[in-house]
Amino acid sequence: MADAVLLIDDDVDLLRAAGAQLERAGYDVTRELSGEAGLATWDRIRPDVVILDLDLPGMQGSEVLSHLRDRGAAVIVVAPSDQVSSVVRALQSGAESWVAKPVELSLLEAAVARLADKVRTRRVNEAVLAPEPGLTLESLGSSAVMLEIAQQVKLLASSERTTVLVEGEVGTGKLWVSRLIHALSPRARQPFLSVSCAGIPAGQLEVELFGQDKGGDGRERRQGLFEVADRGTLFLGEIADLPPELQPKLLKVLETRTFRRAGGTREITVDVRLIASTSRSLANEVEGGQFREDLFYRLSVMPLRLPPLRDRSREDRTSLVLRLQAELRRDLPDGPSGLPAEVLERLVTYNWPGNVREMRNVLERALILGRGLPQVAIEHLPGEFRNRPGIGDRRHAPMTLDELERQHIERTLRHHNGNRTRAAHELGISRATLINKIKRYAINV
Repeated sequence: MADAVLLIDDDVDLLRAAGAQLERAGYDVTRELSGEAGLATWDRIRPDVVILDLDLPGMQGSEVLSHLRDRGAAVIVVAPSDQVSSVVRALQSGAESWVAKPVELSLLEAAVARLADKVRTRRVNEAVLAPEPGLTLESLGSSAVMLEIAQQVKLLASSERTTVLVEGEVGTGKLWVSRLIHALSPRARQPFLSVSCAGIPAGQLEVELFGQDKGGDGRERRQGLFEVADRGTLFLGEIADLPPELQPKLLKVLETRTFRRAGGTREITVDVRLIASTSRSLANEVEGGQFREDLFYRLSVMPLRLPPLRDRSREDRTSLVLRLQAELRRDLPDGPSGLPAEVLERLVTYNWPGNVREMRNVLERALILGRGLPQVAIEHLPGEFRNRPGIGDRRHAPMTLDELERQHIERTLRHHNGNRTRAAHELGISRATLINKIKRYAINV
């Protein structure tokens, strides 16, 4: 993907000559004659590098620089060599470098190349500062089914150029698993962008994905997600809803790594790993004539299917409840940290027709209602959880051996005020085994 450069100068001859030089060097150049227009254009296209004349009509270059600095722009200033004090102030105010007027085009090109490399390095460094918490293979679950999915995720992550199709019902965590594949891949330090194909008109989705060239009808140039995600990963949700007229264009990107912006003629090359998801059968869509067969086979090299929550084991659902609670408490730190056994039991044994998305919503509601309290209570759950059949019948309470063991461990820990060494001794197991069981049953004493 070409680096984008914005030239802001009232010298038309310089704009023409410098722009042509940089375009020959492979840059994507936009030109503006005033500071006001330059700022508006920066907000629209977010270029990699700005070349700014300090002596502008209207809004002065120093003021434009101040606004650009606040936006995080990377700026090269242009000024005559006898304006040393202005140049020094500009460098102190955030300009990255200076090129003297009259401009020697080869020196300007070299300055742009250095700054563009610096910007790319800075973005990579920022991308790895804070990996998303909880994004691990272990978070998938511990059942045989989820361990097999974890192995598939691991293989797909290492095959960084393989297109991935993630299948599963609505709300099963397809986007989360796609983020996990990206996070474990060699592309982890590069962008991960996502968009859903559902409900977006074809023309709007084309611009969103592939961008748009500046035209005579007043349209402004805009980068699409494929350009912004260069060297990273692009997630397309609900790929079955991709309009038929865009399917050939997506197939071309997958096969040649090139495309043209909407209304453009120049071929743009990108290196993007595509992960698509669907809650419908793409094979059925192909059979019904709604989806291209060649695109289907290009997407489904190694499909990954996520099971609905109702088909996942008790252990997997318990792990998911605890992970979602931990994630939500980052945004709701005053929410309850504890999940009593009765609350956890109702969450784990519920049928969850809305899958992970519904579970997350129920937990978020509970944390909001329980703010300031140490534990989530039954009354913080929706009515269908509070009024479960059989609750309150004390004559016979059906209980699995796992539940019996969990309750016995919890009572023993409470008796010893949470002392794990003493509890393990009374239970006749090692301390390490007790700790593993505490984690397994999500006991909070």
